[in-house]
Amino acid sequence: MRVVFMGTPDFAVPTLARLAGDGHTVAAVYTRAPAKAGRGMALRPSPVHALAEDIGAPVLTPASLKGEAAAATFAGHGADVAVVVAYGMLLPQTILDLPRHGCLNLHGSLLPRWRGAAPIQRAVMAGDAWSGVGVMRMEAGLDTGPVALEARVPIAPGTTAGELHDALMPVGADLMAQALRRLEQGDLAFVPQAGDGVVYAHKITNDEARIDWSEPAEAVARRINGLSPFPGAYFEADLGKGPERVKVLRALPEAGSGAPGTLLGEACTVACGTGAVRLLELRRAGKGGVAGGAEFLRGARLGTGARLA
Repeated sequence: MRVVFMGTPDFAVPTLARLAGDGHTVAAVYTRAPAKAGRGMALRPSPVHALAEDIGAPVLTPASLKGEAAAATFAGHGADVAVVVAYGMLLPQTILDLPRHGCLNLHGSLLPRWRGAAPIQRAVMAGDAWSGVGVMRMEAGLDTGPVALEARVPIAPGTTAGELHDALMPVGADLMAQALRRLEQGDLAFVPQAGDGVVYAHKITNDEARIDWSEPAEAVARRINGLSPFPGAYFEADLGKGPERVKVLRALPEAGSGAPGTLLGEACTVACGTGAVRLLELRRAGKGGVAGGAEFLRGARLGTGARLA
């Protein structure tokens, strides 16, 4: 089939690679424009952009898809279908209507739960037992379109958002490949989403990253794991040179009690509003490496009874 692919981050890369590998003609790749990154703040193309150049697909990075000129450019690709994976830009109805078979979106949740910007992080933060990916036909509403295929992936205790993200990527690529095969054969059926169970995965904000030790231990651990590796939940503590920010990248709830934020032992267990959490992976500000709990405490010279803010 003749495909226009629209995506930006790592999550979208396996799907583009799979569709190109399956022999579909990638007529064009739409992605976000290169952004400044790294210490030198040089312009860096998105992961999808880099792969598109490797496979020889034309790359477009428009600032907007609105207007007659954008629609005319899109129509010129002669696409049978558009495949959208974490593109990061809204598609107006004029674009949605152009491909012969419409626009298919690979979404990182089991719809209608977690419509919106951050479905993977929100699933972990909520303590969901399952996540997944789905192929949806796009409508003007936010992730409201009918769903054709889904695949479920379990979320084990202690799983981080980064690990769930990586687990979903190949599953999503396989699912979209299956969807295009069935679309080409004329047997891809879509089912409207259920009206019940709609939950929105709002964009992660910086305010959510600071750990609130007064919350129950289960909620604290889920927040830490759901924000790992980015943006990373954090606390502050005096490590000898005044307050310093420390990111926590993995945690599990554990038995224990004390004033919230108090270190309870050498295993880096911290009291919460109810129960306690064991901090398993930490990174100090300005430090490149990740330390285990006991290693962090030795380096930070924090002992039982110290308070984390």
